[in-house]
Amino acid sequence: MKTTATYTSFVAVGDSFTEGMSDLLPDGTYRGWADLLAARLAARSPDFRYANLAVRGKLIGQIVDEQVAPAAAMRADVVTLVGGLNDTLRPSCDMGRVRALLEEAVERLAPSCGRLVLMRSPGRRGPVMERFRPRMEALFSHIDELAARHGAVVVDLYGAEVLGDPRLWDVDRLHLTAEGHRRVAEAVWQALGLAPEEEWRAPLPPALRPPWLERRVGDLRFAREHLGPWIGRRLTGRSSGDGRPAKRPDLLPYEAPAS
Repeated sequence: MKTTATYTSFVAVGDSFTEGMSDLLPDGTYRGWADLLAARLAARSPDFRYANLAVRGKLIGQIVDEQVAPAAAMRADVVTLVGGLNDTLRPSCDMGRVRALLEEAVERLAPSCGRLVLMRSPGRRGPVMERFRPRMEALFSHIDELAARHGAVVVDLYGAEVLGDPRLWDVDRLHLTAEGHRRVAEAVWQALGLAPEEEWRAPLPPALRPPWLERRVGDLRFAREHLGPWIGRRLTGRSSGDGRPAKRPDLLPYEAPAS
């Protein structure tokens, strides 16, 4: 349903997906779908304010402990919550605990904002993710239930075939490219009832399959530079976000980054 509503504030809660990895800007910072969405919302409202509390690597318990209360206190028109996927990718995962924490987050955020947006996160096609797919889908089913119970909006990125296309994923195979983030921003924009500017589910042009040797070299590079360190952090309980502050901790007027 289309709306003429003007959203004057937006708070983003979550992990690396919401922080914006791997949509890299020239200055070395990350942009991502939330920043892109904020820019578009700001263009419709001169008094628009934006906060992004997301930090890469955060588990749902950390999101609840560190981000939910500040986000609720901001009383924003729009709050997005994306979390729990990092938990499902751990070697062991208590899905009952993940569901309970996600429910706690929704129960605290939904009454505090004008519109709560949840997401079924995108999943890259490939053998590595297949091991974790049952957990992911259990998480998404719970998200659907919470949204129905609390009047939240769900953006189904997981169900969009194009977002499984490896060409929309960075070399680490965990984070979307700039084009992927752009499509997610459009998906959330439409979920807020705003007039579509494009079809974000549109497939990419047919791809030419790279030669066997090129694919194997890419697999080895991925294993050495990304998969190995990622497994090491999972096994030792470390996180890429340890010690990192929130991206935009305060609800302040939006200013576009210097290009």
